[in-house]
Amino acid sequence: MLQLRAAIFAALSLFLGANSAFAQDVMLTSRDGKVEITGNLLGFDGEFYRVDTIYGELTVDGSGVQCDGPGCPNLMNFVAEVSISGAAGMAEVLMPALIEAFALRNSYQVERHSSDIHQFEYHLSDAEGTKLARFYFSASNSDEGFADLLADEADIAMSLREIRPNEAKLGFDAGLGDMRTANRSRVLALDGMVPIVAPGNPVRDISLVNLAKVFSGEIDNWQALGGPDAEIALHLMEAQSGLAQAVEDQLMKRAQLDLHESIFRHNRNLSLTSAVSRDPFAIGIGSFAQLGRAFPLTLSGSCGFSLSVSRRNIKTEDYPLTAPMFLYFPARRLPKVAREFLTYTRSPSAQIVIRRAGYVDQAPEEVAINFQGDRFANAISVAGEDVALEELQRMVGRLTPMKRLTTSFRFEAGRTQLDAQSRSNVQQFARALEAGTYDGREVLFVGFSDGDGPASGNREIALKRSDAVRRAVLAAAETINPDLLKLDIDAFGEAMPMACDDSAWGRQVNRRVEIWVR
Repeated sequence: MLQLRAAIFAALSLFLGANSAFAQDVMLTSRDGKVEITGNLLGFDGEFYRVDTIYGELTVDGSGVQCDGPGCPNLMNFVAEVSISGAAGMAEVLMPALIEAFALRNSYQVERHSSDIHQFEYHLSDAEGTKLARFYFSASNSDEGFADLLADEADIAMSLREIRPNEAKLGFDAGLGDMRTANRSRVLALDGMVPIVAPGNPVRDISLVNLAKVFSGEIDNWQALGGPDAEIALHLMEAQSGLAQAVEDQLMKRAQLDLHESIFRHNRNLSLTSAVSRDPFAIGIGSFAQLGRAFPLTLSGSCGFSLSVSRRNIKTEDYPLTAPMFLYFPARRLPKVAREFLTYTRSPSAQIVIRRAGYVDQAPEEVAINFQGDRFANAISVAGEDVALEELQRMVGRLTPMKRLTTSFRFEAGRTQLDAQSRSNVQQFARALEAGTYDGREVLFVGFSDGDGPASGNREIALKRSDAVRRAVLAAAETINPDLLKLDIDAFGEAMPMACDDSAWGRQVNRRVEIWVR
């Protein structure tokens, strides 16, 4: 459907270009009358016109031209219109909460108008009741959100998964820019993909390898997991859901397995968790924000390390099935109110709204070393021939006076490029540096690696990654005064593993750059 809608949009653009008499519904004339631009008005944000002309798409400052033609907007009573489409999981609670908080912060009056649970609007007005903006929401799934964005039917797409390469290529071809860059997307909040069972199920933990085998049908009886002799019933969100697609991307593809055909599918997460909590032989993968009465399984490994889902583990990405919640937008100017709203979503007050809505915010938190006993216990357990006692002592001596930030950075599998969440973290942390949050303090970028290969080489790789993250943050923090704080790097290679190295997931979790401050 995505490719079909993109093809229709491309064909429509060609048709309009070939029939210029039909397309020219506005004429923009400079104040001195020397320049005229005619074409099809694609949008007006209250300040700039966006026009499809014979020269391509042009953006023109409205203060320097006069508009004539049937497509010209009403400048006296202009109302900004913003269309937002995509994941229902974001549209149901999180985005409305942020819109209402944004309106309250700016002393706007806000009204909600709903035609059904999938289509609704938010109208913003000033204190005198003058309409300022309309936010149109279409709550469906991540696929539909990207399709609407490509077809120019949405200004912002909501997604529970990262944009896929074919979608990014279609977007680039449609003139939306490189949708994989930091300027075309941002992580709004974080969620987690959590394996869940009924409270009465005796199984309390599962490895990621076995979890993938369960959902492929390779393991179909609870006895193989230490439970009763009973067939396993599988539950997952519908195939079009971004959460289900994230399960495929992050769990099944890494195990090189396919989802089993006999999975019970659900259109809402609450339906999934409710069904699993009532069936003692069911297992599902649901949202951390909406676990309901279901019991979350701990992720275990053969080396004895385990990770339970928690707000802090999701925020640091130590939990291997973290699910970022994305907003994507095209390489064109959005209405001023939309830009202001997007800026607000990164503010400290917006992070509080996100947390109250049940999701994991991105406000950096400082974690004292006293609350990181499990991590240092892991470090002691791997000490030996590869990790010398002296290196552990150096690590403890370097980090003990400091606190770890919950902001972490990880790289795409097999690549030197930061993953999508980490690219967003770079922007978020750069804004904090520009605001002077860490002035007068030492900020240390600390690199860690997996245990694959010689320890000396792993430490060298980890050091290069920590330097790469520091350089990325400095490049993004354009107004920072480096004399006001100390930015340093260090690395300890494989000395502090978070997960077992016997799987792709464990190695991915262990390859990271952390931020420590004092």
